[in-house]
Amino acid sequence: MRTALLAVPLLAVALAGCGIRPTEVPTEFGPAPSRLSCTASGPGLATQSSGGILVQVFMLCSSQLVRVDRIVRVTDGNTEMDRVQAAQALLDQLAAEPTDAERQAGYTTDVQDGMTVGEPRPEDPDGALRLSTEPAALTSYALAQLICTFSASAAASDGGAVILGGPGTDPVRRYECTPEVLSRPGTQSPPSTEIGRP
Repeated sequence: MRTALLAVPLLAVALAGCGIRPTEVPTEFGPAPSRLSCTASGPGLATQSSGGILVQVFMLCSSQLVRVDRIVRVTDGNTEMDRVQAAQALLDQLAAEPTDAERQAGYTTDVQDGMTVGEPRPEDPDGALRLSTEPAALTSYALAQLICTFSASAAASDGGAVILGGPGTDPVRRYECTPEVLSRPGTQSPPSTEIGRP
């Protein structure tokens, strides 16, 4: 009995010695804070935008989508792009390797290189886009990056939705970028509804 009584203060001393305060109440402080800054440092894009168009794409950082400024180079001086050209330019930016500054900040992308955006089929609704890869075949991260990037650009249809299909004959779907998709792209897929043929 005496041995048991001595063990209690000794345990308290041991815990105090290693910097842990004993407590009888369970505590929950949430996940450990991320060490990634998710803020790229470097020269401003305004100084690099000569001969290009400033666009914004959504990259991955700390399992969330983060808006990043990029420059799309224009060789012919024409800064006007139609919906398909705008979507392809954004897709190319999403598939590009992060810059050194972006990589140090923790930015990554799940969009694979080689995808293309094409014109809609005759039976598709106005504003539709067709990917060379089925949207359902993309990872949840890549699809979220695409939808949220397109929805904030000229590639979107009315209301900011994205009407997207694949290379096959399946009907296109109407996708939306929501706050839940922005904060949890790995587990929250962009809400979508099938748009039937007219």
